[in-house]
Amino acid sequence: MNKARKLLIIMMTLIFTFPILCYGSPVKEQNSANSSEEEVVSFIEKLFIDRNKAILNQDLSIVQHIYNKKTKYGQWAYEYEEQKMKYIQNWGEKQGVKFIDITPDILIRRVKVGETSASISLSCSTAYKYVYEGEEDINCCRIGTYHIIQLIKKEGNWIITKEWYKDPFGDSLNLQKLKTDSIKEYILAQKPRDFSDLKERRKKCAQYGLDYCGAGNDEGTGFNYNKKYRNYNSEGGDCANFASQMLHEGAGFKMNSSWNVDSKGAATRSWVNADGFKDYMIYSGRASVISYGNYEKVYKASYKLLPGDFVAYEKKGDITHISMVTGADSKGYTLVTCHNTDRREVPWDLGWSNTNIKYWLVRVHH
Repeated sequence: MNKARKLLIIMMTLIFTFPILCYGSPVKEQNSANSSEEEVVSFIEKLFIDRNKAILNQDLSIVQHIYNKKTKYGQWAYEYEEQKMKYIQNWGEKQGVKFIDITPDILIRRVKVGETSASISLSCSTAYKYVYEGEEDINCCRIGTYHIIQLIKKEGNWIITKEWYKDPFGDSLNLQKLKTDSIKEYILAQKPRDFSDLKERRKKCAQYGLDYCGAGNDEGTGFNYNKKYRNYNSEGGDCANFASQMLHEGAGFKMNSSWNVDSKGAATRSWVNADGFKDYMIYSGRASVISYGNYEKVYKASYKLLPGDFVAYEKKGDITHISMVTGADSKGYTLVTCHNTDRREVPWDLGWSNTNIKYWLVRVHH
């Protein structure tokens, strides 16, 4: 296991075991401590707002002062934001969309403040709103992330020294420019899709995903997973476990000796492993392949996907992620919902557009 993977597992373990703090609670006895925590929380809230503003405006000068670029980690964090900004711009050009608003909803899980340093654990549900060229309809998707941030105070101001999180765009930052003109022309020519006559099993499958997509959800849900099931994020990822839940709890697929999980969280490979899940669904006859290949090969076929189907993402011959289809946007573009990172009705390739990625578009036989 490489160092980056070890660090991610440690980070996710810490995040999911931190209690949620309620500010203003009587357990805080020292006013000075409250004041320091409130100052750090205010900084964090402004940080996320400003970073999203920088993406919308394509202007990183808005946030460059909050990174300690004299340190290796601070410089890396800043450069990462720059790569992310370019990726989102490129994806929008390919899609024929303009992002008009990016709004963070932050839940502080733990904060520890010293005289000149601070450590914060949080989850953030970010709403991305976009419109297609020539349209007024506003589409909205949500992506949830879990962060551990370290700060130091320098000349009276807080700045970032380190930040760890599973970035939703991390698999696309090496994206080479697609031949966007023909792709955009095709996407903009599409119409909305009507799912009102879907089978009830498909509707229930999608609804389960929307109810339990964690940090990808809105505040009213508490950003929770279904506590009936074990959370595998600290053990390599929860995407297949969540997809299995959607098909079992939502669509009513019965467990069997090959595909199951028990009350203690012990699961078969086909239930909890992305590669195992894809293989089981196809080879058991419960699903079949609609299309397979890189983006330019499969994007037209993606319009055949229905709520209750799934997309498997392949890197270097290995399935690394599973997303379940839950809807479509105003141009009929397929939207997916998943765990790790938590997504709620997000365009199926947003964050998964690296030219080395191949896609399995899979029809589930409900």
